[in-house]
Amino acid sequence: MVERTPVTVLTGFLGAGKTTLLNAMLRAPGMDNIAVLVNEFGEIGLDHLMVEKLTDDMALLPSGCLCCAVGGDLVRALRDLLPRIAEGQVRRVVVETTGLADPAPVVQSLLGDLQVALRFQLDGIVTVVDAVHAMGQLDQHEEARRQLAMADRIVLSKTDLCADTAALRARIAAINPGARLLTAVRGAVDPALLLDCGLFDIAGKPAEIAGWINAAAFADATPRHDPSIHSFCLTYTEPLHWQGIGTCLEMLIGTRGESLLRVKGILNLVGQDRPVAIHGIQHLFHEPTLLPAWPEGDPRTSRIVFITKDLSRETVAHGLEAFEAAARG
Repeated sequence: MVERTPVTVLTGFLGAGKTTLLNAMLRAPGMDNIAVLVNEFGEIGLDHLMVEKLTDDMALLPSGCLCCAVGGDLVRALRDLLPRIAEGQVRRVVVETTGLADPAPVVQSLLGDLQVALRFQLDGIVTVVDAVHAMGQLDQHEEARRQLAMADRIVLSKTDLCADTAALRARIAAINPGARLLTAVRGAVDPALLLDCGLFDIAGKPAEIAGWINAAAFADATPRHDPSIHSFCLTYTEPLHWQGIGTCLEMLIGTRGESLLRVKGILNLVGQDRPVAIHGIQHLFHEPTLLPAWPEGDPRTSRIVFITKDLSRETVAHGLEAFEAAARG
């Protein structure tokens, strides 16, 4: 089986500090052989001119990156990297999105094209949040809320310019309680905390599993400022039937895919001794993945984390329970 190249999606609203964080990451030790793709918006893009060129192997254009549009251009850019990956010149890809971007189309490009999906894997979504302006941006812009809701890692920037971030941190936790919240120091975060954060690089990191599937973290996840976005975790103590859970997820994807901002889950399935991981964004889901083992001391319950827009916990729970009851016969 061909080893897939990890892709990190770096997003965040306008002015959040994505390029500053990216440049700091590229200067860190061990961060060579990274291709940077800047996903621009509009006819004239400038972000790619601001990414520092550190080595000849880092990227494709003289500026040190490849400026591309959503969809087909991104797919072509990833395909163009394949010869350099085969030669060992590129071992990781970072896609920096425009500040106005919904991350979903970028993720869909990674999952929806067969050649890309076979050679690349989504390593995680990193969202940069401007501590000074985020509260207003989250009030006014759907894109900012989606960027936050889809993140695996959230980086709080410009905290030195903001006297009190408690309210913002509480709001972030309400929108996406499963993501790890980090604070940038002079625009930088240890790259080790940003990379290999996706669900499918979980081997040897049981604490990572325990962190985002901890149902207690979702007990009070009722956002006051963002009533359309809901974060909740459904927990099942008895083993589930894949026929039921899988059919329900297919139904949700087909009928309410736009509302599924993020879904992550670890399932205890009938007839399976090892945990099965599921992971998806909107209409596109990874194939279920069999993980090596349950974390030590884990009660082996099924836990599915949903971050949804205009889709309630009650609706999802009722559907899952109905399909599971049908599968049990």
